[in-house]
Amino acid sequence: MKRREFCGAGLAALAGSALPYTRLFAATAAEVPAIGLDGRQLLLKPADVEDLRKRLRGALLAAGAEGYDSARLLWNRAFDRKPALIARCDGAADVIEAVRFARAQNLLTAVRGGGHSFSGQSVCDGGLVIDLSRMSGIRIDPLAKSARVEPGVRLAALDQEAQSFGLVVPLGTVSDTGAAGLTLGGGFGRLTRKYGLACDHLIAADVITADGRFVRASMTENPDLLWALRGGGGNFGVVTSFQYRLRAVGPAVFGGSLVYPFAQARAVLAGYADFIATAPDELGVAAYLVPTPDQQRVVMLDVCYCGPVADGERVIAPLRKLGKPIDDKLGPTTYVQLQRSGDANNPPGRYYIKSGYVTHLSQPLLSPIVEALESPSLGNVAVIFAPVGGAISRVKPDATAFWHREPNDEVIMVGFWEDPAGAEPTIQSVRGVWKRVEPLTAGYYTNHGGFDESERRIRENYGGNYARLAALKKRYDPANLFRLNANIKPA
Repeated sequence: MKRREFCGAGLAALAGSALPYTRLFAATAAEVPAIGLDGRQLLLKPADVEDLRKRLRGALLAAGAEGYDSARLLWNRAFDRKPALIARCDGAADVIEAVRFARAQNLLTAVRGGGHSFSGQSVCDGGLVIDLSRMSGIRIDPLAKSARVEPGVRLAALDQEAQSFGLVVPLGTVSDTGAAGLTLGGGFGRLTRKYGLACDHLIAADVITADGRFVRASMTENPDLLWALRGGGGNFGVVTSFQYRLRAVGPAVFGGSLVYPFAQARAVLAGYADFIATAPDELGVAAYLVPTPDQQRVVMLDVCYCGPVADGERVIAPLRKLGKPIDDKLGPTTYVQLQRSGDANNPPGRYYIKSGYVTHLSQPLLSPIVEALESPSLGNVAVIFAPVGGAISRVKPDATAFWHREPNDEVIMVGFWEDPAGAEPTIQSVRGVWKRVEPLTAGYYTNHGGFDESERRIRENYGGNYARLAALKKRYDPANLFRLNANIKPA
């Protein structure tokens, strides 16, 4: 395959055509403007693009093709990126062809699973998007308590399928999230204090490496690669199949939400911090400081107790005594319903996020956050305190690529806006509050970063595992084809 450097027409040269892709290139015989890995503009030859299209079982989309705009749309609408090509893969063979094409053309390349990434890096301007969203197969083996999951699967489908057998993978808190990206970045959820991270349950994976090879990663085959996939992100290849170990949970659990007025925030958070520090591993409680539709704020506790349902009332009783709640929806429910309970509050929209780990929720951390949120000028900014610790901390930091095993809590700040003009003031508001508390944090969750993280911060985030990860990156992706992530540069 050949490509030549491009210095003339813009990337949107074909955007005006309404023809589907299969007719688009046949009719125009036009070269396709694109961006290379080195940032230079290129022209992809029509014959090369057509050859890729014929090799794919799925669709290959360019600007103007039917389905192109919906395929490039992300959950985080803060990003409106326009790739040169989108390869909508129907299986591992399609992924191999797409990776080989990207490598041969030296193309900027993004990999999209569920498309839920806060950082928007699952789509790129001017490059190739390897779209895995149509690869959505799930196979549960209830006897072996394992699951094989394709990379386009979202939590809602996996939760429902596994719960048919009373089993779960400890994955996430919003059911629209893609399982693939969540797992590769670590994977927190309502059950992680009891069972550990999603990546701790990854026991094998099928991977297409940067040179287009199919590789199996397990404890007996390429174990170093499996180690890297468990928290090292999408740096090492495209995962086309995840094999998880399952846990017996549900279908019934105890949980729901408990809401306090924001006027009680200081007392509620102080009591919450003391309570969660000694709570049993079976109990996960996240505290949300969120604006309401009527421009007020509330403190919401999101509760999941995966122990015996009959014990739920007794275990959570101290939470009801933190103040005078204005809404109480705690009680027996199903795990699937609980996993979907936050979906309405996490719709597609425009978001900006900062996060970091802390050893405990101290007053020097809580006070400036509450003080900032008391100002009506802060607008649409939410703060979440998510408990970690428990089973997560009982895994050695070097046992997987995921390094931060010691923290007990994660602090997350999210700004959101509807009008594009609201981007800059909202981002500056989040940064202003974050600047006051960042010195109290150490490291961050890669799935809650990626907007403006420095190389230094990324290195620090992988801690003592970075050197080993960089060596593995050199082995599996020496040209750094897979760079749109919390990027580990080849050693």
